[in-house]
Amino acid sequence: MRDRSRGAFIGAFLAPALGVYAFFVIYPFLQAVLFSTYRWRGLSQNKQFVGIENFRNLFSDPVFWQAVKNNLWLLFVAGAIAIAISVGVATGARGKSLLSRSLRGVYLFPQVISLVVVAILWYFVFSPEIGLLNGGLRAIGLDSLAKPWLGQPSTALAAVGIAFVWYVSGFYVMLFAAGIQSIPSEVFEAAELDGAHGFRRFRTVIWPMLWSVKRVAVVYMVINVMNVFALVLLMTRGGPDRKTEVMLTYLYEQAFTNSQFGYATSLAVANFVIIMALSLGILFYFRRSPMEARR
Repeated sequence: MRDRSRGAFIGAFLAPALGVYAFFVIYPFLQAVLFSTYRWRGLSQNKQFVGIENFRNLFSDPVFWQAVKNNLWLLFVAGAIAIAISVGVATGARGKSLLSRSLRGVYLFPQVISLVVVAILWYFVFSPEIGLLNGGLRAIGLDSLAKPWLGQPSTALAAVGIAFVWYVSGFYVMLFAAGIQSIPSEVFEAAELDGAHGFRRFRTVIWPMLWSVKRVAVVYMVINVMNVFALVLLMTRGGPDRKTEVMLTYLYEQAFTNSQFGYATSLAVANFVIIMALSLGILFYFRRSPMEARR
């Protein structure tokens, strides 16, 4: 009887939150799955049921696979670089030197700027005529290296990746800095007594003890990268020649340019499935830290 009362008490507190979650998350997702089975122009009441035809077309669509490839490049290249930079800055900002205090003051600066402003800022950095990058190269006599960075297929995605790294790194610096702060000071003192300094202390003490923080960081990076939209849309609109096309810019094109809302919704469902698959794979990989495995 006591267990039943306890369960009812817990259920009464969870019910409002679960109701809100079901209404704003689960119901729209189920509705999106339903819409993905129709051929629909979005504004008309007429919807033609086509079953899995949208998904068959999706898997034979070369632009879809190019978008997936670009998203994965941003994840495994730009995302990895952002995390590496963030860990380094968070470790360096741990001290009490002037440099450490300066780093703590500026690493969150990109996060307080609107993403639209970030995209426009980096668009002008890479502008071929008035851009800061090409202007700097010409100023030091390296005119031959000046390029249309966002208009050249071989460099456009890398340029977007640089802007992405600059924008997201501040959040991950804060995340890793909090993780390093949570490591007991006794651990660092013991490492000092054992002669672990600099990179050796980082490799043997700090990095292994950030296991749970790394799990959160990588899952959140997957969500960030697979949902990147405004940065790409404003900097390149997916060009040139689809070389910077990502899942959500292609979804936007299909929905609001081609009025193919059913097909666009199937893109949204595919994006969700990819995010969930990658996230579950990461959670499985990080299910147990090496330090626990040794026990």
